[in-house]
Amino acid sequence: MIQVVIAEDQSLLLGALAALLELEGDIKVVAQAANGRIALEQLKEHDADILLTDIEMPEMTGIELAQVVKEQNLSCKVVIITTFARAGYLRRALEAGASGYLLKDAPATELADALRRVHSGGRAIDPELAAEAWTDNDPLTNRERQVLRLAGEGKSSPEIAVQLELSDGTVRNYLSEAISKLGVNNRIEAARLAREKGWL
Repeated sequence: MIQVVIAEDQSLLLGALAALLELEGDIKVVAQAANGRIALEQLKEHDADILLTDIEMPEMTGIELAQVVKEQNLSCKVVIITTFARAGYLRRALEAGASGYLLKDAPATELADALRRVHSGGRAIDPELAAEAWTDNDPLTNRERQVLRLAGEGKSSPEIAVQLELSDGTVRNYLSEAISKLGVNNRIEAARLAREKGWL
């Protein structure tokens, strides 16, 4: 029996994914989580084989969650399921240790088959995205990405500094670097472009 934890912040979709997978005779959903932090707690509580997670979630993104799973050597494998058909996201997910990257509009049968493939040691990755993922390099550092993400949410430099425990000047330096690397005029354009590329 393949034991799965699902992390998805849209409750309707979370329930639908769980119900869909429960129809499979060899898959059991052992926990459902509305954000990345709860998912991490559930993974430690249940001996799950696979974490099926969205990317964009409050508290902790799916990619950050995959990174923590890797860093803490948790035994489960991570499969990302998302609406974002962006090569930058796929690349970051793979670098964070994910074994699968699927799009939410894929047929339901493909999801169960993908989980079985990952459980048996393989990978499950959208083939078109896989080819694209290595042609567009992400120029941002992790810290620039964090700062830019918060700026894109409308936070000011002082607010970002408090949240990330940095000085205001350091935040401005990171923003300036990101704007320069992306060849845009301001932080809003930088955040928008980075998000379109899948780098945030």
